[in-house]
Amino acid sequence: MIITSLRSKIRVVFSVTLLLLGTLFVFSIKYDHAMIEERNIAQEQAITHYLYTYYLKHGKIDEAYLDAQNVSLITDKGRVVQIERFFKEKGKLKRYAVDTFRLKRIIIINNDRFKLILENKNKPKFPLKRVLIFSTVFILIVLLYLWIMKSLLPLSTLKSQIQTFSKGDLDIECKSDKEDEIAEVANEFDHAVTMIRELLHSRQLFLRAIMHELKTPIAKGRLVSEMLEDEKNKARMHSIFERLNLLIDEFAKIEKITSKNFDLTIKPYKMSDLLEASEDMLMIENPKRLITTEMKKDYSKDVDFELFTLVVKNLLDNGIKYSTDKHITVIIDDGKLHIINKGEELKEPLENYFKPFHTSKKGLGLGLYIVKSILDIHHMELHYQHEDGENIFTVV
Repeated sequence: MIITSLRSKIRVVFSVTLLLLGTLFVFSIKYDHAMIEERNIAQEQAITHYLYTYYLKHGKIDEAYLDAQNVSLITDKGRVVQIERFFKEKGKLKRYAVDTFRLKRIIIINNDRFKLILENKNKPKFPLKRVLIFSTVFILIVLLYLWIMKSLLPLSTLKSQIQTFSKGDLDIECKSDKEDEIAEVANEFDHAVTMIRELLHSRQLFLRAIMHELKTPIAKGRLVSEMLEDEKNKARMHSIFERLNLLIDEFAKIEKITSKNFDLTIKPYKMSDLLEASEDMLMIENPKRLITTEMKKDYSKDVDFELFTLVVKNLLDNGIKYSTDKHITVIIDDGKLHIINKGEELKEPLENYFKPFHTSKKGLGLGLYIVKSILDIHHMELHYQHEDGENIFTVV
């Protein structure tokens, strides 16, 4: 498993450090125990040799020496029997033997002169200094770990703010009054967000001002067109101004889509109803003469009505505009919407036409850019293929 998280790496480093510290502590205790055991063995052998030598000279045991060495002579017969049985069961009942019986160190001396059972009362001292040193180091490492992890807490807040920012919410603030590197990054990000927010706000004001100013001459043009006596010209002028008004509304939607400043209203709609609403948006007389609809299997889709009809409208408009016979066929099949027109194959990959203001002789080059942006929001795709002289666009 590859560890990529900074917090995980810090946890691993401190865990290994604490593990090594604990291992060192255990080995030091074992080392002390081994050294004490060696000293005990040397002391007991020295006691045995002294007792034997003293007995040969004086014919008795030097009990004062035993007391001085903190070793006592066991004389209780019942206890002696239990100890001898214990040593015999372990196969250690020999001339000289040492073992632990009921948490007490017992020495048996059985030679040609005497037989003694002794208890060595010298016990290892509790390694208080060593425990205090290791405990202090352990606590310091834990405190250091907690201090570092606390210093990383602002990263979680910053990550949350960045995620909120990536969803289009610019009303965030992540300033920090600290002086570490994380605070520097947070403050720089906050500064960048502020700049972006101001730029978007100024852009929105600029676009809205332009659209507002454009609506005024359009409204005046419609009033003037009412004064025309020729009904055909009047209807034509009405259609032109309606088209201009619709274009401004579409530009407003584009501004909202690109700035992610919109609220989706997702509801289930039949594809046939969406197609019909999109045809109405084309603002052409008798759209059925230009659009042939084949209903193989109608289906429902959860979409935002305004945005998705704008997708279909743009696809219909492009299909008619670039068709050699100014006619398109729309096929509604289960889960797919096909828009087919006769024409030359696209000269570039479809992805190139998704770019804004792509070179176009008959428009602004925004149609497929709008389509792609809205389909991405709905988690849908647009596919393209050219067969038998026909361009086939499919919304999946």
